[in-house]
Amino acid sequence: MRPRGLPPLLVVLLGCWASVSAQTDATPAVTTEGLNSTEAALATFGTFPSTRPPGTPRAPGPSSGPRPTPVTDGGYHVPAPGVHSDPTSRGQPRGDSQFCSQKAVIYSLNFTANPPQRVFELVDQINPSIFCIHITNYKPALSFINPEVPDENNFDTLMKTSDGFTLNAESYVSFTTKLDIPTAAKYEYGVPLQTSDSFLRFPSSLTSSLCTDNNPAAFLVNQAVKCTRKINLEQCEEIEALSMAFYSSPEILRVPDSRKKVPITVQSIVIQSLNKTLTRREDTDVLQPTLVNAGHFSLCVNVVLEVKYSLTYTDAGEVTKADLSFVLGTVSSVVVPLQQKFEIHFLQENTQPVPLSGNPGYVVGLPLAAGFQPHKGSGIIQTTNRYGQLTILHSTTEQDCLALEGVRTPVLFGYTMQSGCKLRLTGALPCQLVAQKVKSLLWGQGFPDYVAPFGNSQAQDMLDWVPIHFITQSFNRKDSCQLPGALVIEVKWTKYGSLLNPQAKIVNVTANLISSSFPEANSGNERTILISTAVTFVDVSAPAEAGFRAPPAINARLPFNFFFPFV
Repeated sequence: MRPRGLPPLLVVLLGCWASVSAQTDATPAVTTEGLNSTEAALATFGTFPSTRPPGTPRAPGPSSGPRPTPVTDGGYHVPAPGVHSDPTSRGQPRGDSQFCSQKAVIYSLNFTANPPQRVFELVDQINPSIFCIHITNYKPALSFINPEVPDENNFDTLMKTSDGFTLNAESYVSFTTKLDIPTAAKYEYGVPLQTSDSFLRFPSSLTSSLCTDNNPAAFLVNQAVKCTRKINLEQCEEIEALSMAFYSSPEILRVPDSRKKVPITVQSIVIQSLNKTLTRREDTDVLQPTLVNAGHFSLCVNVVLEVKYSLTYTDAGEVTKADLSFVLGTVSSVVVPLQQKFEIHFLQENTQPVPLSGNPGYVVGLPLAAGFQPHKGSGIIQTTNRYGQLTILHSTTEQDCLALEGVRTPVLFGYTMQSGCKLRLTGALPCQLVAQKVKSLLWGQGFPDYVAPFGNSQAQDMLDWVPIHFITQSFNRKDSCQLPGALVIEVKWTKYGSLLNPQAKIVNVTANLISSSFPEANSGNERTILISTAVTFVDVSAPAEAGFRAPPAINARLPFNFFFPFV
């Protein structure tokens, strides 16, 4: 039955439009892949519109049990036609907040298509608000597997299974040399020393105790290493690492990429016998390993046991001299594999070694290192004479303070010392002038402000130095002259480090100037005063207690339901 006033043709067209509109509203999604895949995916959700009439039973589907119904109120947002300016509008339904992850539908309205289309997308949503424990069915992942350690039996098998590992020594050497060649015409710290063919080889142990000959010697890096070399005694004459020529034949470049070469000069050769006795050879000719048959067993003589390099360089980063010392020995089948020792040291040209009072702790009988700080924030200034940094009065047989004025005695660590002299004064001298003269005799010239805690402390490490505490004591009397009479220096030290090798460390220094009162002398009268200095060393070390420290206590706090539902 049609409404009144409408022509029959218009009613037919409206009926067709209503049929198409009903089909569009009943379709869950329209995607470029078609409707079948989207409808199959949306069949698991019971919250979207359906085309089945009311009262029609739902088709049975696979289900593992009751599932919570997702909350969909407010989840859809459909913009009004002609109002939304973006070509695509997206919306997303809210699911159950108790799930770790769940399927979610994200839809969008594509207004660029003609006619506009609704596109659906099925995604996995992860809930970041709860802590989830996932179950794995991969049993090897549930525990740590002991790695297979390479040995002589399985090394070839592991090499075949590894794709990114190579033992090509030549490629490694060339790659390292190209990387470490400096651009400046001088050697810098840590740069490999170049030779005419590659670099100066310094054998050392890398991944194991075996010697690796392709290790480069680095500039200004002092090293002393020991490594083991497996040799076949019958082939000792053919092994280059056992020959002196392997270490003495290279020529070191004076600077990187230079044509000037510095030859390696053999300075000494020491022969070590089988019973460990050492004999120095008079000549320095290069000797070759030689196999000798001694009855039922064989010996290999002139084998390199120790190698010591001594390289001299300038402050401009140039190598000027290279010296080499060898220790050769005899190897029998009893001492195979062979242990070798290699050392390399760098000495700067035209410099003298700085004497130390200990390394690191003080040595009894050596002078205390002391100095003063000219201004706050600067380093410690020290005199070049280490025996003149902290001094006291020097005693003489005449006991005259003015006879040897300026001659001082150094304070030696561990030595309790006492010295003194006599000073004759006349009444014509004013008291203030006499007091100033006595102070200069006690303190000396440039009494320090700081003392080094260790015998090898550096002057730039100012925060480590121990300040000297100055104390003045006086006894006042009426109508008397206050004159300094004694200087008492007390040095407190402790044993620092391990019980097996304790090191002496100074922790406190006190200088106490004691003044006494003398009555004013009349004009023409003479008097004699005694001036003395004393140094004492006090051991303040705590009693040594052998043992181990208590293991640290672990105070870990976890939420009460961290292991729920397992505990």
